[in-house]
Amino acid sequence: MIDDLPAGLTARHLANEDHLRVHAVLDTWWGGLKGKAGSAERALLLPRLYFQHFTTTSFLVEHDTGEIAAFLVGFLSPAQPDTAYVHFVGVDPVLHGQGIGSTLYRAFFTLAQSHGRRYVHCITSPENVASRAFHARLGFAASAVQPDYDGPGLDRVAFTIDLSAHPVPIA
Repeated sequence: MIDDLPAGLTARHLANEDHLRVHAVLDTWWGGLKGKAGSAERALLLPRLYFQHFTTTSFLVEHDTGEIAAFLVGFLSPAQPDTAYVHFVGVDPVLHGQGIGSTLYRAFFTLAQSHGRRYVHCITSPENVASRAFHARLGFAASAVQPDYDGPGLDRVAFTIDLSAHPVPIA
């Protein structure tokens, strides 16, 4: 499925039984970003339905021990036939800088293109400076901060990449 991961890591599609396992790493991996409010926000962004209905377009990376190393939750837009959407991505901070996040995105871009999708969209919170820099390195164009994007006080930065204008990024 995804062949270019570091040794000792394998990828597969998400499954329903991964829901609580992914939730168990969120606060640790995000280092308490935005405190208790951030923790609640992250938990609400990953309801079980993603682990039931978007399994064929989402990925989980595990160590040989079965411990979660990374994940990407994405889907093909049912409303916009030329668009795919990356909803949530996480990589164990111990593994940052090893290309795992960009490998997951490349796999998703390839999947999206195989379904005739030209654009990939995603968002992040303005406070998540590392995420903003990561998406810029991949070739995404960023919007200005969009106030109340996800509800009152939930500002976001939106990203778009045109896959027809960029070869599948390798950054």
